[in-house]
Order: sequence, then structure tokens, then C-alpha cells
Amino acid sequence: MTRRAMIRGVGHCLPERIVPNSYFESLVDTSDEWIRTRSGIERRHFAAEGETTSDLAAAAAEAALKDAGLEPDDIDAIVVATSTADLTFPSCATMVQAKLGMTRGFAYDVQAVCAGFIFALTNANGLILSGQAERVLVIGAETFSRIMDWTDRGTCVLFGDGAGALILEAGEGQGGVADRGILASDLNSDGRYKDILYVDGGVSETQTTGFLRMQGKEVFRHAVEKLASTARTSLEKLGLTGEDIDWIVPHQANLRIIKGTAHKLGVPMERVIVTVQDHGNTSAASIPLALSVGKAEGKIKPGDLVVVEAIGGGLAWGSAVIRW
Repeated sequence: MTRRAMIRGVGHCLPERIVPNSYFESLVDTSDEWIRTRSGIERRHFAAEGETTSDLAAAAAEAALKDAGLEPDDIDAIVVATSTADLTFPSCATMVQAKLGMTRGFAYDVQAVCAGFIFALTNANGLILSGQAERVLVIGAETFSRIMDWTDRGTCVLFGDGAGALILEAGEGQGGVADRGILASDLNSDGRYKDILYVDGGVSETQTTGFLRMQGKEVFRHAVEKLASTARTSLEKLGLTGEDIDWIVPHQANLRIIKGTAHKLGVPMERVIVTVQDHGNTSAASIPLALSVGKAEGKIKPGDLVVVEAIGGGLAWGSAVIRW
């Protein structure tokens, strides 16, 4: 028998405030058509004043626990992927732990920007495979509206706030691709590309929060190539190809990137979960949020083979293959 990290439950949380593309027409030189054509985004959610990343993360966690039929103290560990934690420290994860009323286990953050959830998921998988934990709550949560430059039309129209969560639980499989759970993963980074996607603030260098800065054309160029490559690498570890995939659940950054990656993998868009039109780019939250929506809509079903992949600042990118 082979120990596997299997998905027990999923959930998500979106702030109540919905912001349509038309909102930005009074801020910058843009239009609904311009935003839709270049990104596929129609609307996004922004956190309310006083609503924090840990608030969204805790609500998503509660939804995942309900879906799994579990209580907070059934969880051994919390791993939160975020670039927009409430405070410099302590971690967002420990704040979520407190908000859930969880009195055992351990909690910590992972920061790999938009690829953060893939890194957190892979990290949580390692905790389970090593026997360090039996159940891990993995959360992606962001409030990117807090780091937008509202005069930069190339970035401020793209991002939104939200959180998604899933619960991994130890189980046993036969050691083959028919097993449930995380079957393979691939992680990468290359710090030479820092300047094409970064925030120009930080504790050590500027002592300010800063704003997100992005060279959109360069990010696009790297994204399609690297996302397709990492997904192929994970599939090849299992002797699989794009034809074997039931669903791709990609990082929801840009509809053109999503379509380009699916095309390179030979997967039709009918087998891709797309939520970018409703949520914008929610960074580390986008994949778990899309997984939760995909399940709620009756698309992702038990036994389905799901590929998740993401790229973010660093650059950092990666993928995982999951049997639902």
C-alpha cells in the first residue's frame, strides 16, 4: 500500500463587494471592452474596509471543514499561501488557527505569490507523506486590492480579493495512477526575473507596503511556456499526457494565458475550469477558489484527474496532478 494525501473537502470565500470593469473608467484610461479583450475579466471582488486576508482565509476554511464534515480540532496543520498577510508577523496561518478556535497542531505561511497555492499544496503533501500530519488545511488567500496603484491601468484592473481552501487527508492507495490524492508535482523558480513582477515595498528595503509592478508582455511570454512545461513534467512522471486529463484548473490570471496553456497541452477549453471572468486574478487564492467553484457546479467529480498549475512573481511556477 502507498500513503497518499487525498482531498477531503473544499470551500471558498469572496468579499461581498463586487467591482465591475466600469468602476475603473473614472480612475484610469480604460473601458469594459479594453479589460475584457485583454484579460477576459468582467468583475472582481474587493475586501471591505477592515476585512483582512485572515478573515477571508478563515471563512474559506470553515466552508471546507463543513464540506468535509470535520471540526477545527480534527486538523493537524494549516498552511496558508499568501503575499498579503494581515501583518508582517505573526503568520496569517496562526491568525486563521485562532479564528477557527483550533487549539492543537501547527500553522505557517508559504509565499510564492500567484504560485503560492501549488507550493503550499506540495508542502502539505510532504507533511502527510512523512507522517508529520494526518489532515492538513491548505488555504490560498489574498487582498491584492491593498497593493494596487490606482493610476496604473495595466495592473489595477486585473486583480481581486478572495480565498479558497481544501483539506488533505492521509489515505492508502495501490501506488498507481488510479489512486486518489496528489499523484505528482513539479516546482520551479528563477530569481533572474524578479523585475518583471514584484512589489516595490518591503520591510527591509523600503519600510513601506509598496505597489504591485508588472511588465505584462514579459509575464505573458513566460507564463504560457512555463505553465505548459510544468504541467507536462508532472504528467510525464506518471506516464500520462494531456489526453488523460479530465480537468485543468489553472491559475486564473488571464483568459488568453489559460487558453494558450490548454492549447499547448492539447486539452479543449470544455475541460478547463475558468473563473477569471468573475473573480479577476486572486493570486494564491485563484486555484483553490476555482476548485471549490468547479465542485459546487458539479463539474469536478470523484475519480476525475485534475491538473493544477500556476506562475507568479519570483518567477515561481509549478503544477500538481490530483485524482479527485
